Amino acid sequence: MSLLFTPCTLSSPRGALRLANRIVVAPMCQYAADNGQATDWHLMHWGNLLNSGAALFTIEATAVVPEGRITPACLGLWDDCTEAALANTLQRARKLAPPTPVCIQLAHAGRKASSALPWAGAQLLPRAHGGWETFGPSALPQVAAEPPPTEMTRAHMEHVRDAFVQAAQRADRMGIEAIELHGAHGYLIHEFLSPIANQRIDEYGGSFDNRIRFPLEVFTAMRKVFTGVLGIRISASDWIDGAWDVAQSAEFAIRLKALGCDFIHVSSGGISPAQKIALGAGFQVPFARDIRQASGLPTIAVGLITDAHQAEAVLQAGEADLVALARAFLYEPRWGWHAAAALGGEVAAKENYWRCLPREVQAIFGKVATGVR
Repeated sequence: MSLLFTPCTLSSPRGALRLANRIVVAPMCQYAADNGQATDWHLMHWGNLLNSGAALFTIEATAVVPEGRITPACLGLWDDCTEAALANTLQRARKLAPPTPVCIQLAHAGRKASSALPWAGAQLLPRAHGGWETFGPSALPQVAAEPPPTEMTRAHMEHVRDAFVQAAQRADRMGIEAIELHGAHGYLIHEFLSPIANQRIDEYGGSFDNRIRFPLEVFTAMRKVFTGVLGIRISASDWIDGAWDVAQSAEFAIRLKALGCDFIHVSSGGISPAQKIALGAGFQVPFARDIRQASGLPTIAVGLITDAHQAEAVLQAGEADLVALARAFLYEPRWGWHAAAALGGEVAAKENYWRCLPREVQAIFGKVATGVR
C-alpha cells in the first residue's frame, strides 16, 4: 500500500487528530483580504483546496496584529471583525467539501511587513503609499537600501506574544483543528532566531539560547491556551555561512518538543538576499530528514515536491511523516486525486463529483458512480 495514502495521527493535549492520508496543503498567501478580512476570493480558494484530496488544509499566513501583515492585502486575525470574516468564510467553504481538518498559520512579518504586493515589486511601501512602521529584533533592514525596522522593546515583544495568544484563542473558537506558528522565511520569529537579523545585546540576542528565547516564549504562551494540534514552520537554513543552520534547527526542534510541540514543518531561506539556495527537486527534504531524526517530532517536508511518486519516495525513505505542497495545488487543485490514481489510493470527495472521473480511476473515490438523470 502507498504510504502517502495511509492515515497519520497528530497528537495534542486535546487528543489525536486523525489525517486520512499524508498530503498537506501548505499555507499560500493570496493577497486578497480587505483590511485583514477574508473575502469571496478566500471562499473560492479554500473551497477548491478543501476538495483537493489532501488530508490537512492550511490557511495562509494570518497576521496577529495589523502591523504584522506582509502587505496591506494580507489576511488577519486580530479583532472581532477579522475573526467574524474568517469564521464565516471558513464555515461556508467547509460546507462545500468533505470533512477535512484545517490548520491556520499565525504570523507576524517583522521587518518584511509593509511590503507592496508581490506583482508590484514587493518592496517596502513608504507611508505616503500605504506603508507603516515595521518592527524587528534589531534595527537592521532586510535590504540595505530599505529603511530599518524599529528595534523591539520588551513591551513590544509582550504585545506581540499576547497577540499570538489571542489569535490562537480566536482560531480555537471557530473550530480550527490545528495551528502552525510561522517561524520561517525571514519573518519575525525567524528574525529572532537568525544572527543575520538579530544582533541584540540583551538576553534575546547573541547566543543560541538567547536567540531562541522569544520564539519559545511565544510558543509556550500559545500552548497554554490552545489544546489542539500546535506546530511550527521553520526555515532550517539561512543558506548563508555562519548563520542559522540545520544543526541549530534540530536543537530548536528538541526544545520545542519538550514544550509540547506536535509537529514541525521544514522549509528554508528568506532572511537575506545574500542567501545562496541550491534549488532542485525536493531540495529541502534533507533538512526535514535531519530534524526528524534528531527530534523525533512528526515532520512535514516541503519544497519542489510536485509528483506523487516523488512524495511517496520521501515517505518510503523515512525522511518525513507528511508531505506538503503549495504551488502544485494552485496549478492543479485536484492534485490529491491524481496522486491517488497514480498510487492506488483513495480520497474523499463530495457526491457532486463522483461521476467526473474516467471509469478506469473511479476507484479512488472508493465507489463507482453510474446512472445519469
